[in-house]
Amino acid sequence: MKKNLSVLLLVTLLLFTVSHLSCQDNGLIPTPEKFFGFKPGSDRNVFNYQPLIEYLKTIDEVSPRVQMIEIGSSPLGRKMYITFISSEENIKNLQHLKEINKSLAIDPNLDEGSVKKLVKDGKVFILATLSMHSTEVGPSQAAPLIVYDLATTQDQKINDWLSQVVYMIVPSHNPDGMDMVVDYYNKTKGTKYEGSYLPQVYHKYVGHDNNRDFVTLSQEDTRVIAEIYNKTWFPQVMVEKHQMGSYGPRYYVPPCHDPISENVDEELWNWMWIFGSNMSTDMTKQGLAGVSQHYLFDDYWPGSTETAIWKNVIGLLTECASVQVATPINIEQNELSAGGKGLGEYKKSINMPLLWEGGWWRLGDIVEYEITSTYSLIKTAYLHKEDILKFRNNLCKKEVKKGKTQAPYYFVISSDQHDPSEMIGLLELLNEQGISVYKNKEQIILEDKIINKGDYIVPLAQPFRSFIKEVLEAQKFPERHYTPNGKLIEPYDITSWSLPLHRAVKSFEINTSSETLNSNLDKVIFPLEISNSLPEDYSAILLSANLNESYAAVFMALQKGIEVKRIIHEKIIQDTKLPAGSFIISKTKKNSGQIDAVLSALKIKPVYTKETITESLKIISLPKVALVESNFHDMDAGWTRYVFDTYTIPYKVIKPGDFNTTTLTDFDIIVFPNEDKSVLLEGKYKGKDDTYNIPTMDPKYTKGIGKEGLQKIMKFVNEGGIILSWGESAGLFMGPLSITTDEKTKEEFQLPVKDISKDLEKQKLNCPGSLLQINLVRDHPLTYGMPATAGVFSRGKPVFTTSIPYFDMDRKVIAAYPEEHILLSGYADKEELLANKSAMVWLKKGKGQIVLYGFNPQFRASTSGTYKLMFNALLL
Repeated sequence: MKKNLSVLLLVTLLLFTVSHLSCQDNGLIPTPEKFFGFKPGSDRNVFNYQPLIEYLKTIDEVSPRVQMIEIGSSPLGRKMYITFISSEENIKNLQHLKEINKSLAIDPNLDEGSVKKLVKDGKVFILATLSMHSTEVGPSQAAPLIVYDLATTQDQKINDWLSQVVYMIVPSHNPDGMDMVVDYYNKTKGTKYEGSYLPQVYHKYVGHDNNRDFVTLSQEDTRVIAEIYNKTWFPQVMVEKHQMGSYGPRYYVPPCHDPISENVDEELWNWMWIFGSNMSTDMTKQGLAGVSQHYLFDDYWPGSTETAIWKNVIGLLTECASVQVATPINIEQNELSAGGKGLGEYKKSINMPLLWEGGWWRLGDIVEYEITSTYSLIKTAYLHKEDILKFRNNLCKKEVKKGKTQAPYYFVISSDQHDPSEMIGLLELLNEQGISVYKNKEQIILEDKIINKGDYIVPLAQPFRSFIKEVLEAQKFPERHYTPNGKLIEPYDITSWSLPLHRAVKSFEINTSSETLNSNLDKVIFPLEISNSLPEDYSAILLSANLNESYAAVFMALQKGIEVKRIIHEKIIQDTKLPAGSFIISKTKKNSGQIDAVLSALKIKPVYTKETITESLKIISLPKVALVESNFHDMDAGWTRYVFDTYTIPYKVIKPGDFNTTTLTDFDIIVFPNEDKSVLLEGKYKGKDDTYNIPTMDPKYTKGIGKEGLQKIMKFVNEGGIILSWGESAGLFMGPLSITTDEKTKEEFQLPVKDISKDLEKQKLNCPGSLLQINLVRDHPLTYGMPATAGVFSRGKPVFTTSIPYFDMDRKVIAAYPEEHILLSGYADKEELLANKSAMVWLKKGKGQIVLYGFNPQFRASTSGTYKLMFNALLL
C-alpha cells in the first residue's frame, strides 16, 4: 500500500512538473532581454530583421502557443513570415480554423445551421502588420515582448482570450527597410548625426509609398501581405501599426475622420468604432495620455494595407508619436501642437480626452503603447467573438445580394483594346485581389451596349463587391465640409485610382441584371494560357507600338545587341495594321537563339512575317540613361527605377551633388523625376515664404546641383543631350538660364515655356491628385502608340504655357487639356482654369531636346496608360 502510494505521489509530482514546464514552455524560452542583450524599447537600442526572426523562431520551436509560417520574400530576397499566437489547441487546429475563415468570408450559400457551427468552432483572427514604414521602428521592436508574454503568461484572463482569438503578426512588413534604417542608426549612434534621416528610400524602390500600393500590388512585399486577406487566411480583423510626427498626440486609434468610402458597408465603420473606442478606453485607463481618435486620417482611398476594409475585414490603423529612431526626445509644452482634421488645437477634447503634457518621450513609451493597444485588440475580439464571426458571413451574403439587386450589376472589359497587354495585366491583377472574372460566350446587347463574344465580365454579385466597384468605376470625391457651405474636408491622399482609366483599358458598367448574360459566362481560370511559340519559318517579328509590353521586349533586345528598327509610318502587313512607331526585329543567324528570351514575357502574340520590309524604317539604339535621385527619400525616383527595371531599361543613378564630378557626355538622356526644385538645386527645402528648412541629415548627403551643375546640364543639352523632367523638377528649366562655354563666353537665355500653376492656384484651382484628360498630337515620335486622348495623373502643377522661340530654340505642345470635360476621375475644383493649357511640351535648345511633363507619366506604377509617353522620349 505504501509502495502504491509512493508511486501515485511520484506520478502526481511528475504530472505537475510536466504541466508546470509546459505552461512555462519547457523553460526554454529566453526573455527578449536575454536574447537581444538589451530590453526591446530601451534607449538607443534596436535590433534588425534577422535577430527578430531568429527570436520568434526560438519561441516557435518550444512553445505550443506559437507557430511561424513562411509566406514569401521581400523585394531584396528576405524571407517573410506570419507568427501565430493563440492557445495550444488553436495552434494545433490552425489549418481547420483557416478553412472556417475561408467559408465564412467568401461562401454566401452557407445555411443558418452551417454558419452556427462554424461560428461555434471558429476563432477571431487578428492580422497585425508592423512597421511597414521602417523609421517607425516601435511596433516591430515591441513584437518580441508581446509574443513572449502571450507565449508564457499564466494569467487566466489572457489565456481565456487566446482560447477564442488567434493573433497573427507579420513581424516586419518591410524587412529590407528595417535593416536599412537600423543599420544606419547604429552606424551614426554616438555621433552628432545620431537619429538623423536615412539618406535614401527605406525599400528597394518605393520607401514610404509601400503604403500606397495595395490597389496596384506592384511590389513583392505588398503582394505577400495582400494575399493573406485576399486568398489564404481571411482574418476578420486587421491592424496596421505605424508611427507619426512627434509634436502632436501620442497615439491615434480608430475611428478615422471623414471622408470615407461610400462603397464600404456601414457596419464595418461601426466595428472600427468599437475596437478604437475600446483601445482608447483601455489605454487611458492605464494612464497612457495623448490617445486621439477621429483625427487626421481618413479611409476614403483604398491604397494602404487597410484596403482589407474593401474585402470585408474590420480594418484598423494605429499611429504612435515618434522619437529619433531609438534616441529619446524631450518636448517642451509650448512645442506641442495639433492640426488637421479632428483636432484644431492641442487641447482636451472629445477626440483626445487625456492630454499628454510634454517631457521626455522614449522608444520605451512607444513600446508600452503598442503592448497595451495590442492587448485591447485581443480582448475586444474575445468579447465579441460570436458577433464578429457572424458578421463576416452576413457581410459576405449582403455584398452578394447587393450585387444581384443594385446597379451596377456588371463591369464589362472589352476584348478589343488599344493595348490588350494592359487588359491582360488588369485581369491578372483582379485575380490577385480575390475577384472572379468571367468570359462572355456569345454576343448579347444590353442597354443598347454590345457585349461581344470574348469580352470579359466582372459581376458585382461577389463577396468583395465593394472593392470591385471601388476600383473599376471612375472616382467621384465625396465632398464633405466642416460646417454647412464651409471649408472642404480635404482627402488624406489622392482621389483617383480607377484601374481601367489609369491603365487606359476600355470598360463600361451594365446597370441591368440579365439571366441571359449570367448563363452566358465561363469563369476565367488563372494563370491565363498564353501561346507565344515561334513559327518555324519567318523573317521578322513585328511589335505594335500600341502595346506597353512591346517596349519591354525592345529594350531587352537592344541590351542583347539585337538590331531593332522603327516604322515611321503606319503599315498594313498580313492584314494587321501596325501604327507608326511600331518595331521590327529581323531574324538573323546571330540573333535567332536570343529571340525566345526577348519574347518570353509577352502576353500578346506578335506578328511574324516572311515579308522583307525596307521602307520608312529607322534604326534605334539603346539609350544611355542617367536617373536623378535625391537623398531626400525620393519616392518618385524610386518608382521610376521600378518601372525602368520592370521594362528592362538600363540606367545609372546620379545624385544631385554628383553633377559637378560626373561626365555628362557619358549619357544620352538625363531623367529628372518629380522632386522639389530647391532640393535638387540647393539640397534643402524652400518654403512658400522663401525661407529654407535645413534638413536633419548629415550634410554630405544634402549637396545640390548648384548653379555650376545646372550650367553643366544646359551645356549637355546644347551639345545634343536629352532631358526628361516631370512634376516639380520641371522648375529647374523655368526662368533665366545660362551656359558658360569658356572663360570669356557666357550665353544667357530663357526657354520658350513658363509654369503658370501658381497663378492658377491663386485663382483657386484645387486638384489633389486626380486623373485629367489630355489631347495629344498624333504620330509624333513622343506619342507613338498613344490614342488621340489620354488620362494623366496630375496634382494641378506644373501647367505650361509656351511662347514664340528665338535664337536656336524651338517648342511644340505635345499634349493639352481640352476645352471641357477635363476631370476623368477624382476631384478638381475650378478645372475650367486648365482649359486649353499645355500639359506636355517638347523643347529644343541648340542640338538637344527637353521634354517637360505637367504630370507623372509613371505615378506609383499605377498609370501605365501613359508609360509610352516616357518610353518614346527615351527612344528620341
